[in-house]
Amino acid sequence: MFSFTVIAVVFGVIFLAELPDKTALASLMLGTRYRASYVFAGVAAAFAVHVALAIAAGSLLTLLPHRWVQGVVGLLFLGGAAVLLLSKGEDEEEVKAPADQSFWKVSGAGFMLILVAEFGDLTQIMTANLAARYSDPVSVAIGAVLALWAVGALGIFGGQMLMKRVPLRLITRIAACVMIVLAAFSIYEAVVG
Repeated sequence: MFSFTVIAVVFGVIFLAELPDKTALASLMLGTRYRASYVFAGVAAAFAVHVALAIAAGSLLTLLPHRWVQGVVGLLFLGGAAVLLLSKGEDEEEVKAPADQSFWKVSGAGFMLILVAEFGDLTQIMTANLAARYSDPVSVAIGAVLALWAVGALGIFGGQMLMKRVPLRLITRIAACVMIVLAAFSIYEAVVG
């Protein structure tokens, strides 16, 4: 069975920890460019995989080579910033139609972005620690997945709303700058430790 108290506690802790994280930015950026439901499907699946790994691996996640993970994340953010700044069609203001961007392509991109960027992240480690603390993996998994899905949905649908009021070109440039800052921070952590 499961405990509503544990679900609520885990939801609150994970939601607050993930809200200011890079995932919200990545979800927001994907939500400005592609169909929200397609993006959410990929993001939601990636979060489910992360929670499953955290629950299964438990405290072993804290033994991962943190420097290596941060270095890869930093390089991915730099690559993402370059793609944003160099992409053609920056003036396109509408979400691409499904005919232009298939469900599998868009959801796959969302899945891979979140899967790689969040691997070994604080919330994944926190989920593993909460699973060990409460000895209730089902309740911890439910709370963590719901919190991560809520943050992803806020980012994606916030991106859709933002695009109606702010030019996509400006959003893209701001997101690229933020990604460069996140890349620098991740690479710094990888080098300094």
